[in-house]
Amino acid sequence: MVKQEIEFLDGPQSRLKDFKFTLSVVRDFIRGFRKLHFAGPCVTVFGSARFDENHPYYQQARELSGRIARLGLTIMTGGGPGIMEAANRGAKDVGGKSVGCNITLPHEQFENPFLDKSVTIDYFFVRKTLLLKYSYAFVVMPGGFGTLDEYFEALTLIQTRKIHDFPIVVFGTQYHQELVNHINLMKSHLTISPEDLDLCLFTDSIDEAVDYIRENAIVKFGLKKKKDIKKLWWMFER
Repeated sequence: MVKQEIEFLDGPQSRLKDFKFTLSVVRDFIRGFRKLHFAGPCVTVFGSARFDENHPYYQQARELSGRIARLGLTIMTGGGPGIMEAANRGAKDVGGKSVGCNITLPHEQFENPFLDKSVTIDYFFVRKTLLLKYSYAFVVMPGGFGTLDEYFEALTLIQTRKIHDFPIVVFGTQYHQELVNHINLMKSHLTISPEDLDLCLFTDSIDEAVDYIRENAIVKFGLKKKKDIKKLWWMFER
């Protein structure tokens, strides 16, 4: 059988569209950097937007985030409802700092009322970068596709040493049991290393989660009590 020459397909290749897209991405980043510059060391809490305030996961996220905020860390979330609202609300309960990095979506994603400061982003990958950039620890509460996407992105960056080995707490062992099973499956097939299992803590204990973050974020990275930072009037900072 004679091999025929491959004919390559043509597709959309507009340099102007690429340039406009680049500018819109840069705009998103600059808006986020300016808004969150003074947020301070954060703990980002990931979780579903679909749990209301009566749900046990909402209540656990609220209590846990309040305890973390008492350590002096800023609570950062995706700025929306559900677990995100619970985390921001927990920070406000104790007088802590609460910030959000929202996303433009046709449904579900409205800004919760417990934010000291927030920014709305158009692109998911920009939003995830901002959530990672300012954080010294991550808490993964029960959630859906978006939560797992954020969790595995943070985990991959830590595993590949693209960012520091910040602590990750996965809260809710029953909910995440199949996730644990799959991680163990990956280990058995050697697609991850045995030591990769030490990159995060799976727990149901708020005390254990808080202690883990204190030791592996505040103590490990030498975080100190914040000093007043002079804001630059000529940069329109406030």
